[in-house]
Amino acid sequence: MEFTGQQLDRISSIFFNLNSAETNDEIQAIAQEVSPLLSEFSNDITLNEGLFKRVKMVYENKNDLDLTPEQQTLLDKKYKSFARNGANLPEDKKQQLRDIDKQLAKLKLTFGENVLAETNKYTLHITNEKDLSGLPEQAIEAAAQTAEEMDKKGWIITLQYPSYIPFMTYADNRELRKKLAIAFGAKGFQNDELDNQKNVLEIVKLRQQRAQLLGYDTHAHFVLEERMAQSPQKVESFLQELLEKAKPAAEKEFKELQSFANNLPPFGGIEGGLQKWDSAYYTEKLKQERFDLDDEKLKPYFKLENVIDGAFSIAERLFQLKFIEVFDVDNYHEDVKTFRVSDTKGLDVALFYADFHPRPGKRNGAWMTSYKPQYVKGGKNERPHISIVCNFTKPSKTKPSLLTFNEVTTLFHEFGHALHGMLANTTYPSLSGTGVYWDFVELPSQVMENWCYEKEALELFAKHYETGETIPMELIEKIKASATFMEGMQTLRQLSFGFLDMAWHSGGSQQTNKSVKEIEQAAFEGTNLYPDVPENCMSSSFSHIFQGGYSSGYYSYKWAEVLDADAFAYFLEKGIFNGEVAAKFKEHVLTKGGTEHPMVLYNRFRGKEPNPEHLLKRAGLLIQDS
Repeated sequence: MEFTGQQLDRISSIFFNLNSAETNDEIQAIAQEVSPLLSEFSNDITLNEGLFKRVKMVYENKNDLDLTPEQQTLLDKKYKSFARNGANLPEDKKQQLRDIDKQLAKLKLTFGENVLAETNKYTLHITNEKDLSGLPEQAIEAAAQTAEEMDKKGWIITLQYPSYIPFMTYADNRELRKKLAIAFGAKGFQNDELDNQKNVLEIVKLRQQRAQLLGYDTHAHFVLEERMAQSPQKVESFLQELLEKAKPAAEKEFKELQSFANNLPPFGGIEGGLQKWDSAYYTEKLKQERFDLDDEKLKPYFKLENVIDGAFSIAERLFQLKFIEVFDVDNYHEDVKTFRVSDTKGLDVALFYADFHPRPGKRNGAWMTSYKPQYVKGGKNERPHISIVCNFTKPSKTKPSLLTFNEVTTLFHEFGHALHGMLANTTYPSLSGTGVYWDFVELPSQVMENWCYEKEALELFAKHYETGETIPMELIEKIKASATFMEGMQTLRQLSFGFLDMAWHSGGSQQTNKSVKEIEQAAFEGTNLYPDVPENCMSSSFSHIFQGGYSSGYYSYKWAEVLDADAFAYFLEKGIFNGEVAAKFKEHVLTKGGTEHPMVLYNRFRGKEPNPEHLLKRAGLLIQDS
């Protein structure tokens, strides 16, 4: 059964990957038509009584079958996938479930299409050069290039991250920062044809109905049954505990930032206190003053091609992989680079695609995905086709693509996910690679980010794009010293997204007639530092939970940080390129996919359960207790 429907799976994954990375009107129309069909087909399988009887019989006799741990996991997951998707329901309720799933499939697509259309629709057209004050040269050049491509004079700033982030970070013109920030935060929240408020409420309502139909209190109860966290209460207390640790630090940082902004000539004494559109700007100014460090000093050392080579070199040293760029493989856009990945014996490991720059047909953000999973069939180990998709600064007419440090860590993050996919070595495709609990899936990605802060790793790839000079030691020290800068505020922000996700999916939002905005404000109450912006709403463009697979799972990022800080502490103890630790991580985490419970795998790698203190120490949130 595991190997049935492979052709459909392959075609679907290619199609929906293109819908995210290189869509157009035709693809979107097909997606709207085909998503309900796929949802219906999936239900045809899980609601097939004869098939479920056979699965159930095997499940009930599993103790007599002498199964391997992987077979045992597959059987448990297959049985649960039937039971958790309505196989035990009476016929009338099965039909209700089908109707709900069809509607959800269409609504999630519409939500994503609206966010993409909103992102592409807005432009800030600048004609007065004074309004570019503070912006780095590369950002100005990129804005001029965008204007030229749109046949306009002057400069154009868009809501794509490589355009939006530099403007919010460096532009001295506060009014324009405000205008841009409000446009960014108003995506899907403008009471027009692209408004997502009804979609949000409808998705949440249908998820709740679906969960209750299946016998769960809420959508969060349904989802978390198959996660390490197990219950909404556990997630809430996990988030709350971190909030208690981070909030005093965040409030202290916020006061410092406010005081700094008030005393900073000639922009000091900002009217009405700090607002959200001041955050990146004054944080950057304070960071420059405190560490004499900013992205403009660092970017020349992070040419995109060098950073890619650096990620490859680190993977070679840790996991004995070789990456060779090839030009004989079909891909979907000229920006996409393709690599054959092999081991030290020259055996094929994977095909790897990398797609780095924004364009109108690509959704914002960064993600890893797969075009073909790894599995073993008929004695042959089929190797995976893995892809990472990002939205990094484009090369300009005079400069190559130079990454901000945040973009460097993003690349390493997605590359960590990719390694999880590429090194997969399991029998069954559904347990392969990233086919793990969602609060475990972020461990390989987040742990890889740690190498970006280490001298030994940076010296492999951080070389000046013009002179070839290796990044100076003093800059490496500043990168490390600034790693926990404003960590309290950053943690609060991340926790606020987790609280918002749980507010939508753990029941509270269903027993009310409140608006999307009111539910969001209540969820953010304990984490707010900045005043609310009435024109803005995060939920209406929160694609992770309303289009992607993170509903009731956004807490996973912080959960996995506990694991990654603990895992990297092991590397630090033995050496960041220690072969023995890397081999254990590869063997017990990266190759095993979802073949056993994540904590069993983690214990095998680490020899013990993770210690949360490693995260608090790394984040600088333990200092006040010592």
